[in-house]
Amino acid sequence: MKKVLIIAGSDSSGGAGIQADIKTITVHKQFAMTAITALTAQNTTGVSGIFEVSAEFVAAQMDAVFSDIVPDAVKIGMVSSEHIIYTISERLRHYNARGIVVDPVMVSTSGSALISETAKNALAKSLFPLSQLVTPNIPEAEVLCGFQVNNQSDMVDAAQAISKQFSCNVLLKGGHLDGDASDLLLENEAIHWFHGERINNPNNHGTGCTLSSAIACGLADGKSLRESVADAKAYIHGALKAMLDLGAGSGPVNHLWNA
Repeated sequence: MKKVLIIAGSDSSGGAGIQADIKTITVHKQFAMTAITALTAQNTTGVSGIFEVSAEFVAAQMDAVFSDIVPDAVKIGMVSSEHIIYTISERLRHYNARGIVVDPVMVSTSGSALISETAKNALAKSLFPLSQLVTPNIPEAEVLCGFQVNNQSDMVDAAQAISKQFSCNVLLKGGHLDGDASDLLLENEAIHWFHGERINNPNNHGTGCTLSSAIACGLADGKSLRESVADAKAYIHGALKAMLDLGAGSGPVNHLWNA
C-alpha cells in the first residue's frame, strides 16, 4: 500500500484541511499519515479561531512518521508561520522526501486569512523549490506573481513568473475566472492545459485541499505529473458534481462519490 504524509491544518467541520486530505487519500486506497500544523475552529460560514502547533512539535510528528513508515509522497497545506515553514523545509531535506505537492493555502473559501504576511515569502522561498508541484488558485497566484490574472493569457504569464522566481512546477487553477474550469500545468517550462466543465455548485469548501491530495496520491503511485493532475481533476469533478449540500455556507464536496 502506498503512503502519503499530510502536513496541514485541521478543519473542525471536516470539509477541508487534514480531514479532507485523509478522506481523499483513503478513497484512493492509500494510507494517510499526518503532521498537524494548526487547529482551527471553523465551519462552512467561516473561521472563528486558529491555534497554531509549535514548530518543534510539527518536527516531532514528522520525525515519528519518517523514522517508521516512510511516505511515498507528501502533501503540504496550511502552514501559518515562518518558523513552522522553515522547520518543515529542514525536515523534508533531512529525509530526502519525494513527491512533494504544496497547496499554498493563504485564504479560506469563505475569505478568512489563514497565513501571516511574513509566512508567505518563507513558504515560496523555502518550500516551493523542494516541491514537485505547487497548486495556487487565481487569488494565490496574484499574491505570488504580483499582478492581476484576468484571463488564460494572464494565467500563462503568472505560472511562468512563479515558476521562474521560485524554481518549481506550477498547476494554476482557473476556477476563479469566467468560462470553463481550465487549469494550467507548467512543468519544466512546458505548458499543458486541462479543460473541464464548470459545475455550478456553491458547495466547494476544501476543493484545493482535495485536489492537491489526489495529485499526491498519483505521484505516490508512480504516475507522471500530467497523469496525476488529470486523474485528480477527474476526481474533484465527480466530487463537485455529486452536489452534496451540508451547512449554512459554502459546504464540502462529496469525497466519497466514487467509493
